[in-house]
Amino acid sequence: MANAQLTPRGGTIGAMAELLTDDQVTAALTSLPSWQAQDAALVRTVELESFAQALQVVNRVAEIAENDNHHPDIDIRWRTLTFRCRTHSSGGITALDVSLAEEIDGVLDVFRGR
Repeated sequence: MANAQLTPRGGTIGAMAELLTDDQVTAALTSLPSWQAQDAALVRTVELESFAQALQVVNRVAEIAENDNHHPDIDIRWRTLTFRCRTHSSGGITALDVSLAEEIDGVLDVFRGR
């Protein structure tokens, strides 16, 4: 990609990820049962045990997002978190969002003792 710049961790800035088709999104959601496709994004809302635990989850997701150079929108309402994964530069859901949703599920599993 001619205009893409390499980041220190090997990601790219300015690279356009390919949008998934509706069928690809539907297929991805079969392995992400707690997520929904909504307004060209993967969305999951979860309630944690406390506000402090919710912030711990947000901090861990932030570390992953920084490492991946792909960041979800996160809404914090006391102990309820809503994650919205969307590749803004591509205008919708890409494989990057599916991967990030899987990583968020892994974080939530750890904090919920699964």
